[in-house]
Amino acid sequence: MSRGLGDVYKRQKHILSIGILCLLAACSPKENQKTFVYEGNPLVRNNFTADPAALVHGDRLYLYVGHDEYYAGQDTASGGREFNITEWLCYSTTDMKNWTEHGAVLSPADFKWAVGEAWASQVIERDGKFYYYTTVQAGEPCVGKAIGVAVSDSPTGPFTDAIGRPLVTDDMTSNGARGWWNDIDPTVLVEEDGQAWLCWGNGTCFLARLKPNMTELDGDIAVVDLPEYVEGPWLHVRNGIYYLTYASMGEGRENIAYATASGMEGPWTYRGELTGMAENSFTIHPAIVEFKGKWYLFYHNAALTLDGRAGAIGRRSVCVDELHYNEDGTMQYVEQTKGN
Repeated sequence: MSRGLGDVYKRQKHILSIGILCLLAACSPKENQKTFVYEGNPLVRNNFTADPAALVHGDRLYLYVGHDEYYAGQDTASGGREFNITEWLCYSTTDMKNWTEHGAVLSPADFKWAVGEAWASQVIERDGKFYYYTTVQAGEPCVGKAIGVAVSDSPTGPFTDAIGRPLVTDDMTSNGARGWWNDIDPTVLVEEDGQAWLCWGNGTCFLARLKPNMTELDGDIAVVDLPEYVEGPWLHVRNGIYYLTYASMGEGRENIAYATASGMEGPWTYRGELTGMAENSFTIHPAIVEFKGKWYLFYHNAALTLDGRAGAIGRRSVCVDELHYNEDGTMQYVEQTKGN
């Protein structure tokens, strides 16, 4: 009698254990992650996305983007208010074909000193930590756009404010024609010898060393003189050549241009345009990365129509095309492709 009840108890316990395991599996974030297949540009089609930044870590490429969101009155707004990015999203892939959506990984609300507005960003890894450099609107006493930095132990977060204050504020840089929009669009490069560099700016291209802790500037802020420079710099190195790619002013709208140097301190030599203007978009923003033996250029246009709303200056769509180099190290002009 007791042995029979014991058998029943064991069976019930086994069933309960299986049920708990199934419930945990059902609640697993991996099970709930959305996936999609790349079908041509735009790459991401379930959200308006902008200002791409790519990071390769291990066997996976991570793509960070600003989430352009519609609001009533957006189409008549001006002066930067056309843009409404309230969070940064992350996507990843192991083969450039099949993509996983990781959702929002950071928002301006994660910086207590910020008062809104999320603009361009870049994530970089160093010593097992992932540093998220981004643009936000700073509150008093730091008026204007500012560069913040968040940190995480994982490329998909959670990210938290690394220093509790801005890394770069408006009073640290000279105000040119574009005034309080100066301090936006950070890009970071860590050289082989461990020296890290931060580059950013709208209207003026600023450059500074970072200390090994990645959260403090190390020395003076320099200015890089680049033809028709507007915003959105991106740094990378290939075969000993340093590349500074940026959004430049074309015929009424931005295109992508670039310069090269033998080291971060220059001199920088202008190499011309890398792309033409983006479809239906005043802005364009480059990100360049090598992944599994191929080089890619990420950028955005405004060709996507989503939920009945067409693309616009503040409703953009991230794209990607393969990038090729000439024997002398110059980059070949990239024709922007369009999918189905």
